Amino acid sequence: MPSSSLAAALPGPTRGERPNGHRTDADQLALLGKALGHPARIQIVETLLRRRTCIGCDIVEEIGLAASTTSEHLRILKDAGLITGEIMRPRVCYALAPGAVAPLIAFLTRIQSSAARAPE
Repeated sequence: MPSSSLAAALPGPTRGERPNGHRTDADQLALLGKALGHPARIQIVETLLRRRTCIGCDIVEEIGLAASTTSEHLRILKDAGLITGEIMRPRVCYALAPGAVAPLIAFLTRIQSSAARAPE
């Protein structure tokens, strides 16, 4: 078994978590940034902004990617806490979780405030 496969098979922290299971502020900001760092995921968020809630198959149709690819993008957004997915058999209904972006907004506001005070 290649070492990367071995590492994936071993128990340990989930993505974005420290070994103790807690995320630092920097971890959370990086997770949010990564989640929003792909055009398809931005399209998914924009779709949910327009529709409020959306069934997974509607999102696949809207963004025009394969269902498996869209599913991976949805997983990344969900792992970051940006969306929720409620199972409504046989479908999953997705919605935005707007409070999840609060740490990112606060961080970007600090950068903006700092830039406004910086000497030229």
